[in-house]
Amino acid sequence: MTIRIGIGGWTYAPWRGTFYPDKWPQKRELEYAAGKLTAIEVNGTYYSGFKPATFAGWRDQTPDGFVFALKASRYCTNRKVLAEAGESIARFVGQGITELGNKLGPILWQFMATKKFDADDFGAFLKLLPAEQDGIALRHAVQVRHESFATPEFIDLCRAAKVAIVYARSDDYPAIADVTGDFAYARYENAVEDEPLGYAPADLDSIAQSAKLWAAGGRPDGLPYIGEVHDAAPRDVFAFFISGVKVRNPVAACALIDRVK
Repeated sequence: MTIRIGIGGWTYAPWRGTFYPDKWPQKRELEYAAGKLTAIEVNGTYYSGFKPATFAGWRDQTPDGFVFALKASRYCTNRKVLAEAGESIARFVGQGITELGNKLGPILWQFMATKKFDADDFGAFLKLLPAEQDGIALRHAVQVRHESFATPEFIDLCRAAKVAIVYARSDDYPAIADVTGDFAYARYENAVEDEPLGYAPADLDSIAQSAKLWAAGGRPDGLPYIGEVHDAAPRDVFAFFISGVKVRNPVAACALIDRVK
């Protein structure tokens, strides 16, 4: 299966002259990034909606095989009662994201670190996530950041819904590594400045090995699991370097691409 690796967004001033060549046109930054990486997680869709022409433009500026993961609107996830998010979810998936065609990757539903697990409400939210839009299949991943989600009941809900749980390695909140969908989604959020690649070479080797194991249907050792082990088939993998010392994320992604080739 395919392992796709990238960063969050493509517009960031400190990447100019470090990742992007000096004097590279800003309007062509997506084109350059897509030539070096195999995926990008779009954060802007969390804050505002976009026109269908924007998604079509992203599609046309990127090569075959490139994929965008889209962070879902905050109006879907930052609410007291998740079961009431249906209208916001429909508005998000209906804004034109399918203009990306086969470059549309998973939709990331990210929850605030203060959001606690409520089995009934979260289960109702998962049932609101559409399986398709405009004839294009949708894949969903949820990122939860409160310790109350570290329960087998949460794992079972996501597995039943065939929704992936994001494995997010962060210094600020606990991680869950159980794979519950037909793809794996990882976010590495703790790049450091004193490592030229953002992460120690041995750490990147370990991350690469995890990606390969996930792709083969395996379960990497040493990660935080909550639920029981389930048999799994080969699966797609999405790995993004996000946050931490952000200026290091592109080189970390390129280094990981080299390691999984």
